[in-house]
Amino acid sequence: MFYKDERLALFIDGSNLYAAARALGFDIDYKLLRHEFMRRGKLLRAFYYTALLENDDYSPIRPLVDWLHYNGYSMVTKPAKEYTDSQGRRKVKGNMDIELTVDAMELAPRVDHVVLFSGDGDFRPLVESLQRQGVRVSVVSTIRSQPPMIADELRRQADNFIELDELKDVIGRPPRPVPQEREHEDVTSE
Repeated sequence: MFYKDERLALFIDGSNLYAAARALGFDIDYKLLRHEFMRRGKLLRAFYYTALLENDDYSPIRPLVDWLHYNGYSMVTKPAKEYTDSQGRRKVKGNMDIELTVDAMELAPRVDHVVLFSGDGDFRPLVESLQRQGVRVSVVSTIRSQPPMIADELRRQADNFIELDELKDVIGRPPRPVPQEREHEDVTSE
């Protein structure tokens, strides 16, 4: 439930939202996403959090990050750490939970409603704290993927759960093919 006069802020856990949309078989159109939430209330800020590989000549996420930066999103990035797991697979690690939490806590006195795009159960204490400050919290993720992308404790804590699959027709577009060299790369947010 959204109210037209309510001050909104979006907090997007980039890798988590990407994985949830991919599991549902679509990509997010961020222009449409921003417009959808501008329609639902007074959108004060839309934050997007992601870790970036600094040493990559061409990072597939770089064009998205640049586009978001120039199209009304507040970008929060940090260098990702790259390593090889025990099976010899290339892994990328870059957790943005602390940055997202700090920004949400700082903005809480100036917003009525926070929309968190993540299913990560680590955000349950953040949601609880925002609620104690009088902020309503909606969480956008999916229970329709196998396995579900949202932690049960996060879904229960939120004032409102928005099923990402139900936003597909409003903010989605067909997925782009995964570049060949990226197919076996696994990005984690731990």
